[in-house]
Amino acid sequence: MKLETLSTEKAPAAIGPYSQAVKCGNMLFCSGQIPLDPCTGELVTGDIIRQTDQVLNNIAAMLSAADAGFDDVIKTTIYLVDMDDFAAVNQVYGKRFQNHKPARSTVAVKSLPRGAKIEIEVIATL
Repeated sequence: MKLETLSTEKAPAAIGPYSQAVKCGNMLFCSGQIPLDPCTGELVTGDIIRQTDQVLNNIAAMLSAADAGFDDVIKTTIYLVDMDDFAAVNQVYGKRFQNHKPARSTVAVKSLPRGAKIEIEVIATL
C-alpha cells in the first residue's frame, strides 16, 4: 500500500524526524500532539484543561487536512504526566467526542516533550 505523508500549517510542525500524519489506504495515523501553538511553536502554558484543548485543536487541524473529523477517529491514546488530571481531561475530551466514542487508552508517563502535561495520538478512518 502506498503511504502518503500529510501536514498542515494549522497544526504544529513536527519537532523531530517524524510526520504530522501518515495516510495508508483508508487509514490516517496522526502523530501524538502536545499543546504547542501552531503559530509560535511554543508550549501553551496553564492548567490541564487549557493544554488538552490545544492538543485537541491541533488534532482537529490534522484531521481536517485529511478531510476527516472527530467522528472518523477509531482509536486514541492519551499520555498523562499526572493521572490526577484524568477527570479534567475527560471533560474536555468528551466535548469533542459527544456522539462517537472511539476506543481509547490512557497511559501515565514520567515526562513529555517540552514539559507538556498531556499528549494525544489518534487513528482515524477516511
